[in-house]
Amino acid sequence: MPIPNLTAFARRHRAAGLVLLDVVVAGFVAYSVTMSVHGHWPLVLLTFAGLVVRRRWPLVAMAAALVVVVFGPNLGPAFVALYTVGAVLGPRLWTWSSVVASVAAFVTMGQINWGNDWKSVGLGLALFVALPVLAGLWMHQRANLLTALRERAEQAERERHLLAEQALAAERRRIAGEMHDIVAHRVSVIAVQAGAITVVAKDERVGEAAEVIRKNGTAALSELRDMLRVLRNGGEDESTPPPGLDGIPELVEDSRAAGTKVEVRLPDPVPELPVPVGRAVYRLAQEALTNVAKHAPGALVRVSVTDTPDELAVDVVNDAPPGQSGAGLPSSGYGLAGMRERVMLAGGTVSSGPTADGGFAVHARFPWEGAAA
Repeated sequence: MPIPNLTAFARRHRAAGLVLLDVVVAGFVAYSVTMSVHGHWPLVLLTFAGLVVRRRWPLVAMAAALVVVVFGPNLGPAFVALYTVGAVLGPRLWTWSSVVASVAAFVTMGQINWGNDWKSVGLGLALFVALPVLAGLWMHQRANLLTALRERAEQAERERHLLAEQALAAERRRIAGEMHDIVAHRVSVIAVQAGAITVVAKDERVGEAAEVIRKNGTAALSELRDMLRVLRNGGEDESTPPPGLDGIPELVEDSRAAGTKVEVRLPDPVPELPVPVGRAVYRLAQEALTNVAKHAPGALVRVSVTDTPDELAVDVVNDAPPGQSGAGLPSSGYGLAGMRERVMLAGGTVSSGPTADGGFAVHARFPWEGAAA
């Protein structure tokens, strides 16, 4: 049988525990006062009331305890009240005033009860005045130290988080600068040269191909600028809406213009999708069509988006290429991994793999209840 964690229980019920402790202490001290004042119930009630409110009004409890010391006499309430004053108020003027008043009350009581026995008076002052005040001041300093340590830890955590964000922002700016200086420059050169070919080309097919290159290069530059803006700003770029399901027809036309055979089937009417889902569908189709152009040129691709009551189904399947697979183009190695991550972030699932006839298939499912909003 497991032993209960009393420390955890005490932390969860700290307020109730303090109230219970106050009541027990007040009852015990009030009982001792009852035994010493021989039925003087006003003093008993005064003691009990002062001890119950000692954490909220420590000086009121101190005043009540001094009355009991003088007229009781009983030292228990003064002991508890002095400790509370030291613990709550700390080394302040009111604390030292309470100590002076307690010394005066204790000496007066000692003169009445012990006469000139100064050894007993001195011992009583040490036990019932110095000890509780020092203990209370120690607890006050300890509480302040714990508070300072907690605040320092929170401040250090905030500074650590801020430094991490600054380092991340600096890295994003560095990447954005590198992409602008290298990738954007090369894509710009490609687009400009393709535009020049469209002007001087004598063969119509060469001019059309060059126009497709120029158009895609210009689109790539536009998307690259949006991506660089996102990197520099550290978040999503809201200046232009992200492509979604409604962007797939244009994507298919671009692929057809580049020589890829594409059949497409979209729901009619086109459903309104959450932004992450629409973006994931568009990027999945884009990545799949790009892979076909790179690794299976000439193969027929079928893009199908089906809207059902339970889910949105996206399927991109290509046949086996008519010739040797692969066009010699380099692979980034991140296409399928990035596709899978984007679909999962949108609340969907994705599977991919070769088909029985030598083609390749990508299937994604976005349950409506799990779609990201």
